[in-house]
Order: sequence, then structure tokens, then C-alpha cells
Amino acid sequence: MKATIDWTGEASFKATSGSGHNVQLDGPPDHGGKDLGPRPMEMVLMGLGGCSAFDVMSILQKSRQEVTDCRCELDAERADAVPAVFTRIHLHFVVTGRNLKDNLVKRAVSLSAEKYCSASIMLEKGGVEITHDYEIHEAE
Repeated sequence: MKATIDWTGEASFKATSGSGHNVQLDGPPDHGGKDLGPRPMEMVLMGLGGCSAFDVMSILQKSRQEVTDCRCELDAERADAVPAVFTRIHLHFVVTGRNLKDNLVKRAVSLSAEKYCSASIMLEKGGVEITHDYEIHEAE
């Protein structure tokens, strides 16, 4: 896996993934940025959420669950000192569907956290406290 980060002026950078997708990164105005894109640490958090949500949906689809929506809400805390690493991250899944089985949603979230989500497992091994929970909504 590869990526390239190109400076685009002031506190702004264009990140290009190995698969050719671009994301504009930028700093806040008080750090010389123009607030044109997410901060790099926000991208780490979004990557974690995307990785885990991908796993949860894949597992639920293989379990033949009729999911109509899946949302992963992340809440993180960072250290007050430099480096301002993540110290705690909580992932809350809101899974909507028809006749979803609680035990299968619980299993999907657990499997992602404990076995499949590379980002979550890597951050946890780096000392980040990561917790997960979920709620199920019946689709209308």
C-alpha cells in the first residue's frame, strides 16, 4: 500500500492514495490553514470508522441480515501533550434494517473489533483504549 502527500501551500496538503483517490487535508486557521479539508488526525479517526463499518456490514450481509442503513459514530479523546495521540476512542454503531437479530449484530461488531479491523487492532496495540457498542433500529 502506498500514498503520496503533496504540499499545496500554507497548512494544506493533497493526499493521494495508491488507488488514485485524492483527499484535501488542511489545518485550522490558527495554524495557518484555511479549513479546506479534514485534519490528518481526523482522517485517522475516519479511517478507523470506515474500516470497522466495512467489516460490520460485510459480516451482516454474509449472515443474511436485511440491513438498510449502518452508521458508525466515533468519539475520541487525545492527549493534552505533544504528541497529541488518541488515548480513547468509542465506536457506536446504529444499524437499521428489517428483523435484525441482536446476537448477529453483536457478533459482527465484536468480530470487527477483535479479529478483522486492522485499524482498530493496530491503534489498540498502540495503547489506545477502544470501546464499541451498538443499537438496532427497525426499518419503516
